[in-house]
Amino acid sequence: MVVFAGQGDPRRSLSLLWRAETPPPTRGGPGPKPRLSVDAIVAAAVALADEEGMGALSMRAVGDRLGRTAMALYTYVPGKSELLDLMYDAVHAELPTAQPESHPADWRASLTAWAGEVLEFYVRHPWVLQVSQARPVLGPHEYAGLDTLVTLLRATGLEAGMLRRLVGTLFPFVRGSAQAVADARLAAAATGSSDEEWWAARSAALLELVPDFAERFPAVSGLEAEGPVEPYPGAV
Repeated sequence: MVVFAGQGDPRRSLSLLWRAETPPPTRGGPGPKPRLSVDAIVAAAVALADEEGMGALSMRAVGDRLGRTAMALYTYVPGKSELLDLMYDAVHAELPTAQPESHPADWRASLTAWAGEVLEFYVRHPWVLQVSQARPVLGPHEYAGLDTLVTLLRATGLEAGMLRRLVGTLFPFVRGSAQAVADARLAAAATGSSDEEWWAARSAALLELVPDFAERFPAVSGLEAEGPVEPYPGAV
């Protein structure tokens, strides 16, 4: 399942993302009701997506979590498209941020630490991996995360064109690594068998059926014989 951000009204979406709108007044009525806000709606939607996945996301489901109707939410967020943009940007507040003066001289160590934190972020919120990066949300937290990476890369001394290419490479690289982690966890939950169990059963069968496997594929076999791959930081 792939969804695309930026499907709502551009001005309304950006106004909500940057909190440029005045929140609607709270109307009084019989009995106390929890006060709604854009932030409360987004937080409930993020919790829903984290726990049940993107497929469970709807205005009605979010309203149920807040004890309100879907219609009550539309006063604050005009629709699911705008809500998705808000969710996506909100969780990006968890991406690492740093000021230039706080960066160590070793830019490789800085980028390695950055990649580990970003991987952990995706693993915490696997639904984010279903939001296509073809069109950005253009929210403040998304920009802050991008700004941090550009700042880290500036320490390499590379020219602007190469920096742009690196930015376009590093995020997809970490995202792809996180997708592999998310897929492995989903496979284990869906099939009832762990990766270790799956590989053990099939490796034994493969060796029995193809006894000359090592001779036919020496490079792969040699690499496997050197030992297991260390997991990515944050992937376990």
